[in-house]
Amino acid sequence: MNKPSKPVTLFLIEDDDIDALTIERSFKKNRVSNSIIRATDGIDALEKLRSGNIPKPFIILLDLHMPRMGGHEFLDILRADEEYQNTVVFILTTSKAHEDINGSYQHKVAGYYVKEEAGENFCNIVNVLTSYWKIVHFPDE
Repeated sequence: MNKPSKPVTLFLIEDDDIDALTIERSFKKNRVSNSIIRATDGIDALEKLRSGNIPKPFIILLDLHMPRMGGHEFLDILRADEEYQNTVVFILTTSKAHEDINGSYQHKVAGYYVKEEAGENFCNIVNVLTSYWKIVHFPDE
C-alpha cells in the first residue's frame, strides 16, 4: 500500500444538481483543489469507472437514492468487481433508514452521512474527507 503521490480524485455519484453544486462549493470554500468528477447515477458511474475516466487514487462520495441505478445496486456491483472491490466509499444521502445505514455498512463503506444533518456543517465532512486522504495509504494501482 502506498500513500498517494498524486492528488486524490473525488468521484461524486449524485443525481441532484443542487446537492452536487453544494458539495463542489463546499470543497472550494475549504480551499480543497482536488479534482471532482461527477456521475449522475450508478450506471453513469460504472461507465466512467470502466472507461478509465476516473484517475487513481480516488474516493467515492455516493448518494443512495438515484434513478436508473441507486447506490445499493452500485455497491453490489462495485464490491463484486475485483478491480474496485476495495474502493473507499462514503455515503452522502437523505436517508436515515436503518436498512440503508446497515446495508451500506454491509457493503464496507467508510462512513455514512445524512445530508440534512450535514447542512451548514458540511465543512466538517469536507475536513474529514481531506484529512482521510492525506494520511491514508491506498492499494497499489
